[in-house]
Amino acid sequence: MSRIGKKAVPVPAGVTATVTGNQLSVKGPKGTLSLTMSDLITYDIQSDGISVQPANDSKQARAFWGMQRTMVQNLVTGVTEGFTKKLLITGVGYRAAAQGKKLKLQLGYSHDVDIDVPEGIEVKTPDQTTVEISGADKQKVGQLAAEIRRWRKPEPYKGKGIKYDGEFIFRKEGKKK
Repeated sequence: MSRIGKKAVPVPAGVTATVTGNQLSVKGPKGTLSLTMSDLITYDIQSDGISVQPANDSKQARAFWGMQRTMVQNLVTGVTEGFTKKLLITGVGYRAAAQGKKLKLQLGYSHDVDIDVPEGIEVKTPDQTTVEISGADKQKVGQLAAEIRRWRKPEPYKGKGIKYDGEFIFRKEGKKK
C-alpha cells in the first residue's frame, strides 16, 4: 500500500484543476501544466483537493499509485511556487553569463559553450560562478540543470567543475612523494 498515495493533493486558492479526456490540467498564477493520466489510476477532483487511487488491485496499478500522486503534486507546486535549481561553477577562468534565451559558459575548452534555454524556463546568473534555473515544470528545470552540469562534472582532486548547490564532492588525496 502506498502511504503517500493515500493523501489527497491540496489545491490552494487561485489554482484550478480540470480533467479533459485523459489529460489532467492544472492552471495557476505561474501558468498551466498538464499530465497524461494513466488508465491504471483514477483521479477525483474534490473541493479539498485531488484524490489519486488505483483503478484496480493489480501490482502495476499499486506501483504507479504513489508516483502518479507525486506527479500531480509537482503540477500544483509548479503553477503556484515553481521550482529552482542552483548550479555553482568552480575553477580558474570558468564563468557563466545569461544572454537573453542563451546561456554562455566558459569552461576551459577552446570554445565557449552556448546552451539554448527552453520555453518556460528562466536562467539567471547573479554572479559569474552561479547559475539559477527556475520554471514551473520540475522535469524541464532538472533536465536543463543536468545538461549544463554534463559539460564539466566536478572532479575529485581539486573540485573543479559545475556542481549543484549543496552537493558534496568526495575529495581524493593527490600523489605523495
